[in-house]
Amino acid sequence: MFELDLLGITIFVGILFISVALHEMMHAYTALRLGDDLAHSHGRISLNPLQHIDPFLTLLLPTAMVLLGLPPILAAKPVPINASRIQGEELGMAAVGIAGPFTNIALATLGALVLNLTNPSGVTYEIIELFVTLNVALFAFNMLPIPPLDGSRVLYAVAPAPVQRVMEQIEQFGILFVIIMITLLSPIISPLLITINEALINLLIR
Repeated sequence: MFELDLLGITIFVGILFISVALHEMMHAYTALRLGDDLAHSHGRISLNPLQHIDPFLTLLLPTAMVLLGLPPILAAKPVPINASRIQGEELGMAAVGIAGPFTNIALATLGALVLNLTNPSGVTYEIIELFVTLNVALFAFNMLPIPPLDGSRVLYAVAPAPVQRVMEQIEQFGILFVIIMITLLSPIISPLLITINEALINLLIR
């Protein structure tokens, strides 16, 4: 959409940081509404991207993956959650988990409405289209049921106890497990994500 120049990179990073900040803020806000104020006490109910950026996960990791020729993966600073305080136990944690991705799809829908109703052109259209595309991508990726991604919270809530125990073991590896899975299963996961992204974008932008 944009040429790889300073302005294009700035616009891309700006949209990404805003989208990620809202994603993480809604995790923290949902946890607070369900009884856990840990994230709130750490200042995570904030629109300030600096509250959510992790130097390694958000900046160094995706840069290194691009340089290695791998699909870039980035993550924000994990939102601290005290699961024992969350109302509804597994279902409550599932609600906290999907709050972030659902915020992204809501933002994408809002951006698509602006495109469809105002029919902008030129750079304005490209910026809003990028906003929609990035938020759809954040939704689709984070809803993968791979621990510790948000989608795994939904799977955990409905999974039998033996599967839950396996997922708990996997989650201890953090984002490293996601990188390994994405790398090993790239022929399956990449086309799946592309298909989901294209279907959602075609549904939203008419």
